[in-house]
Amino acid sequence: MSDQKLREEVLEVLKENKVGTLATVQNNKPHTRYMTFFNEDLTLFTATDKNTHKVEEIERNSNVHILIGYDGEGVGDAYLEIEGTAAVKDNQELKDQLWNDHMKPWFDGPNDPNYIILEIHPSAMTLMNKKDESAKTLNV
Repeated sequence: MSDQKLREEVLEVLKENKVGTLATVQNNKPHTRYMTFFNEDLTLFTATDKNTHKVEEIERNSNVHILIGYDGEGVGDAYLEIEGTAAVKDNQELKDQLWNDHMKPWFDGPNDPNYIILEIHPSAMTLMNKKDESAKTLNV
């Protein structure tokens, strides 16, 4: 499969799936939680409160791992394993762009001082479990 075709398939999984897991490093061990992801091309974004453990963990060690996809229907459900680094962003333009009403239970609005964005830059995105195909890695 060409890198362009793989890139298109990776982007399709990101388009169709918004909830996944984000693993950070806590005391040299993985610490995972469910998050909602947005993407611009291959860069991922997720909203969080600036006072969470994940922010502290990312500030100490920016390496993250994401699982996204898998419809839960069984064998053949494609998903992505994403390795990358995360950065904490407090850019108002980005926060305005990503804000949606589903965030209201956690934040007062896009100007809430606790509302920040995690920006994830993948280094490798592996398309897994795509029907009978073997895993394919897109190095970013």
